[in-house]
Amino acid sequence: MSYGQRNVAIQNGLGIYGGLTHFDIKTDNFETKSAQGWMGGLTAVADLPHKWYDVSYSIQLSENNLSIMAKPFATSAAEELDYRMLTAQVALLFHVKVIQRFLTVDLGPMIQYNGDLELKDERKEDFVLANYNTVLAKDIHMVSPFNVNGAVGATAGFNRFKLRAQYIYGFTNILNRLNKQKFPDETNTEKFKGNQSMLAFTAMIIF
Repeated sequence: MSYGQRNVAIQNGLGIYGGLTHFDIKTDNFETKSAQGWMGGLTAVADLPHKWYDVSYSIQLSENNLSIMAKPFATSAAEELDYRMLTAQVALLFHVKVIQRFLTVDLGPMIQYNGDLELKDERKEDFVLANYNTVLAKDIHMVSPFNVNGAVGATAGFNRFKLRAQYIYGFTNILNRLNKQKFPDETNTEKFKGNQSMLAFTAMIIF
């Protein structure tokens, strides 16, 4: 009888990253336009040389921006109102090795906590949102604070420096909390439904 044993070294790394985002909310309720924001975070990477994938855990913060069309009066022309939303996300990503560790395809789930949808110019808080008669710009700030997202993308680079492109989609209805509000004089009674959509381009340094 013979016995064989193989020792495999699992290399762990800690990384810091930052970059730019393009954020939007996909919805039929509002007329939205994506805008640029920023993202930064920390990641812990487990390099598994005997597997066809690696694993990483990340926590990231971002300030996301978008514009929503609204009117000073119900009968006037609409203009873009700028909003921002701060988010914190925890992600578990699997990195499928295309060219060893130098090029990977990334995918995995994210849990997100976000703040309110904040109107940047408070002087326009009484503007009427496009598609509505009585819903004001200030009425939609209380979006759902907890959301579940999915991420897919690609990472390329060397051992200590990598570039990452990522698409993040919200599986949950980020506007669901607005359905609890009452707008008694509003003729548009369609339920609020929206899913966040974000592109992120980041650079990462691994220690």
